[in-house]
Amino acid sequence: MFTGIIEGVGRLAAAQPLGGDTRFTFQVGTLPFEAVQLGESIAVNGVCLTVIAFDAASFQADASTETLSLTTLGQLPLGAALNLERAMRPSDRLGGHLVSGHVDGLGRVLSVQEDARAQRWRLKAPPALLKYIAKKGSICVDGVSLTVNDVDAEGFEVALIPHTVAHTRFSQTGVGDAVNLEIDLVARYVERLLGERGGAL
Repeated sequence: MFTGIIEGVGRLAAAQPLGGDTRFTFQVGTLPFEAVQLGESIAVNGVCLTVIAFDAASFQADASTETLSLTTLGQLPLGAALNLERAMRPSDRLGGHLVSGHVDGLGRVLSVQEDARAQRWRLKAPPALLKYIAKKGSICVDGVSLTVNDVDAEGFEVALIPHTVAHTRFSQTGVGDAVNLEIDLVARYVERLLGERGGAL
């Protein structure tokens, strides 16, 4: 599990196709990386990946065809900035919201507008995901826990404070770029429970 509070910004160093899957090498950049262990989970742009090898400045992880089909990982150019977060520990503060690192689909940046010192971002979301996105609810965008300001038939809006822009890959994300979206865990389980009882959302 993760919190959606980005711990560091890294870079995509290599992407090696392996029989349909891909093995990635990620430079850890500003991510605190001490005491890393084989098999631990690290969220990369919101995608939960397993560390299969590492050195002092980088780690490797495999991405399955499922992961490649649902996320932006396979589309990123070498050198692309990456939001990184190590899995939370039981003693950690939950500064954002509970994030699984299981991306539900892709969104796209529609517009970015200055709003005092902050920025208002409008993002398009697939219709299948929009029903789970609620005003003042939580959404995870490229691994970042954000509060939804507004929702309409096309997408949703979030506000980014200067700290978030400066300390995530949002500073290098632009209009038209694809982003990974993960809906709130609560909405996912509510739908499942209602479905078991014959209800509907």
